[in-house]
Amino acid sequence: MRHLALFLKNRLGLKLGFFLALSAFLFLAGYQSNDDKNRTWSLYKADAESTSYSELDQITVHNVSQLQLAWTFNPNDAQVGARPGSSECNPIIIDGVLYATSARHRVYAVDAATGKQLWSFDPFDGGLGGGVSRGVTYWEDGADKRILVTGGDVLFALDARTGKPVSGFGKNGQVSMNVGLRDAPETISVIPTSPGIVYQDLLIMGAEVSELYGAQPGYIRAYNIRNGKLEWTFHTIPLPGEPGYETWPKDAYKYAGGVNDWAGMSVDTRRGMVFLALGSPSYDFYGADRKGKNLYGNSVVALDAKTGQYRWHFQTVHHDLWDYDLPAPPNLVTVERDGPDGRPRKIDAVAQVTKHGFVFVFNRETGEPLFPIEERKVPVSHLPGEEAWPTQPFPLKPKPFARQHMTEADLTRYSTAGHDSIVKKFRSMRYEGLFTPPDLKGTLMLPGTRGGAEWGGAAYDPATSVLYVKSNDSPEIQSMQKVDLEKEAKDQTVFAQGKTLYMTYCVSCHGKDKNGDEPTYPSLIGLRNRMTREAALAKIKQGGGKMPGFASVVKGKEQSILAFLFDREKNSGKATKMETGQTLAGANKYLNLTAYGHFRDPNGHPAIKPPWGTLNAINLNTGDYVWQIPLGNHPELQEKGAPETGLEGSAGPIVTAGGLVFISGTRDQKLKAFDKSTGKLLWETSLPGVANATSCTYFSGNRQFVALSVGGSKENPAGSILAFALPK
Repeated sequence: MRHLALFLKNRLGLKLGFFLALSAFLFLAGYQSNDDKNRTWSLYKADAESTSYSELDQITVHNVSQLQLAWTFNPNDAQVGARPGSSECNPIIIDGVLYATSARHRVYAVDAATGKQLWSFDPFDGGLGGGVSRGVTYWEDGADKRILVTGGDVLFALDARTGKPVSGFGKNGQVSMNVGLRDAPETISVIPTSPGIVYQDLLIMGAEVSELYGAQPGYIRAYNIRNGKLEWTFHTIPLPGEPGYETWPKDAYKYAGGVNDWAGMSVDTRRGMVFLALGSPSYDFYGADRKGKNLYGNSVVALDAKTGQYRWHFQTVHHDLWDYDLPAPPNLVTVERDGPDGRPRKIDAVAQVTKHGFVFVFNRETGEPLFPIEERKVPVSHLPGEEAWPTQPFPLKPKPFARQHMTEADLTRYSTAGHDSIVKKFRSMRYEGLFTPPDLKGTLMLPGTRGGAEWGGAAYDPATSVLYVKSNDSPEIQSMQKVDLEKEAKDQTVFAQGKTLYMTYCVSCHGKDKNGDEPTYPSLIGLRNRMTREAALAKIKQGGGKMPGFASVVKGKEQSILAFLFDREKNSGKATKMETGQTLAGANKYLNLTAYGHFRDPNGHPAIKPPWGTLNAINLNTGDYVWQIPLGNHPELQEKGAPETGLEGSAGPIVTAGGLVFISGTRDQKLKAFDKSTGKLLWETSLPGVANATSCTYFSGNRQFVALSVGGSKENPAGSILAFALPK
């Protein structure tokens, strides 16, 4: 009897133990699954690989037409009389909390299921703030959970649960990003626009720097997330003895600027590698003071994420004269290639989209191109002192996703007079294709500085190896002029001196009449009614949006530019001697006076026939296109029976396991969903403003949401965050 009791006890114990173990496993598995669902968009552009992909599939091609607005969050942080703000934030979601920055650059945590505010943080402590912010970064170690965000030139670490600065990080939760660059911190201002990326306990950061003469170098820096200490620096303009130094003049590291990562980066956590997308050297359109290839300008660069040590690079534009910055983080992808035995094998790769419409694809470990790339001869420069690089790289596959050439047959005809005007202008310019160098005669650029891919970048579907990328076809005119501000300012009044500055540096974006081109380039008419002189001067010096900082340009001339902008012509006395300063010191300084402007007819219509924007699906296994469609529409300019016109836009697509591609960003103020296999439009909704931001999708409260930041309007200048879901 005793033996029977022991037998039953042992059997029951084993069964009970097995049951408890099984229950624990199922609980943990369920918890892990839920945790995974609650972190499907926990980084900028979804993940460390910058795929903009989500495995969520509650919303599908079959039910997306039922999507409806679930909640709206209004930050209401705009000052009275403020112009509508433009938001570029891609929110992240951690365990049911959505973290985002507003158009005014304040930080918010909201309940991801309801949109209810949990906390907010003002990095400017009541100041005007503003500037571009594409989001925040999250890091955790056990109970220590932090939000990393920049405000102006300061990096903050916040407690993710309360929004309070973490006292042990730097000085009272903040670190100056001006420290650790080439020049004295008190003389510069470096303002990041895209979030940094985390590798272990490091936050790896790029930055936005000026694009004029005298700019700072765009060094890549890694900060210890626990204490804010600067751990390593990668010199994007190499110092003596470093690889790439020989591609610059001997002393260029002392004065050359740019070569910065303003668009974001990607991390391969398994290999411990970080991948950079670097911009052009400064000055963007004239490089007599930087003869050579100028590494690592316009390069994809792979570094050891722990140490910042160089691994490999590929330069997509040599000695850039066109502002062809790499505009978006590299996508970390996996492609199939036939192995030696003829059987397909998978290769981890890096795909980089560009402003001039190419996709470069490289082996992730070695940097070896996975499609052939040719170095082709390109036109020579005629500008005094300039030496354009004689060849440029052209990938043979995939074919360009943006138009790279135009003829007179491509010019629009909205009226006879308008057509004749742009034909005359076209014939007057120097134009020899994609890499026509800037010229005193004036040159045509296509796709242009806003062309091809923009900062929204591409989305990658790992199930199909298809890359989705938005393209802009937006030709521009380069108008180069030798500048001697000292000579021009002689005997001018303060107001006239300010006008000279404006017509030199500002007119291409804000227009001769200060009307601008909303929402990208704001009108400056009536500026004194909505901004103080101090705030305006701070904005001029620091920059914001697409505008670089002009601190070195206005130094010693602050009253002049303010007199012109604030219409203070009366009582404007004679100006003091204009200080040219470091920015334009020396001979042969040329500026592109129409930089970032559009090529249009006299009535403001685009000079090139549509489409002006497309959405493209490219199979990276083969390099072939799956589909290409116009994205966005200008109904007034659409010809009867013709396809939609397509529109310019900077936001990028996202792709989901539910078979969908979501994208916004065009001026028709739509959020759209397409069948990822065919490009068929399945759903769209009108938004209260221009959503110049990439969407996100996440799971909260057993529902899949699609959310995005929307820019401000006249009625709501602070903008909003909108979230959509299927009906409950």
